[in-house]
Amino acid sequence: MSYSVGQVAGFAGVTVRTLHHYDRAGLLSPGERTPAGYRQYGEADLARLQQILFYRELGFSLDEIAAILADPQASAVEHLRERHRRLNEQIVRLQRLVEVAERAMDVQRTGVHLSPEERFEVFGDVAFDLSYATDAHLKWGRSEGHRQAMARAAAHTKEDWRQLMAEAADWRGRLLAAFDEGADADGDRARGLAEEHRQHVARWFTPCPHEMHCRIADDYVEDARAFALVVPPAEQRAGLAAYVRQAVHANAAAAAAGDGGTQ
Repeated sequence: MSYSVGQVAGFAGVTVRTLHHYDRAGLLSPGERTPAGYRQYGEADLARLQQILFYRELGFSLDEIAAILADPQASAVEHLRERHRRLNEQIVRLQRLVEVAERAMDVQRTGVHLSPEERFEVFGDVAFDLSYATDAHLKWGRSEGHRQAMARAAAHTKEDWRQLMAEAADWRGRLLAAFDEGADADGDRARGLAEEHRQHVARWFTPCPHEMHCRIADDYVEDARAFALVVPPAEQRAGLAAYVRQAVHANAAAAAAGDGGTQ
């Protein structure tokens, strides 16, 4: 028994266009044609379509499916094992995104809502990239420090933010002056600025031991979105993020050695 393309589309739950695409791609060419040239699908074609749809449901590309069907004994298990690994990773990521959404809802319920005008008034050119906030939560969200920082940030009033940003701007100006004047990143001046930054984080967000501060500074070098929260792109200089990172690590090393750092 054979079936028309419309019949196959109906009971397979796909469109006629999809079946035509599979045919053009050489993935599923019907084994029969009517005298008028219309496609006719036999039992073997339907079995192959069932395999294609199974792999499509698992997220395989058409090229991957073609490779599997070309040599199923050699390819299927290897491809399925890799897909299994990726799906597990996706499940973990999606679960953590659910946590991000739940946390965002908590912030919206407990935080201070600023209008766009107020946000510009308070934050100016410092941009808060939502994609970075999401990635940061995925990276640090399970830590107590991150949870505390989010909770304290949500509780800040407009005046809190105004004072916080004024302190940050003053510190940033002195950082840029030190960098432009060639102050050594591991010298007293830069280390003092690093310590001020650590105390700023502790005062406004979460206790910030030197180890945590070093991780924060590492992120400045590894992710431009993170450093943009400290120095707006318009004020950045080449090598400035690395300079801050070196100063922070030098301050941590001095503290560990009992040489001018603050615990």
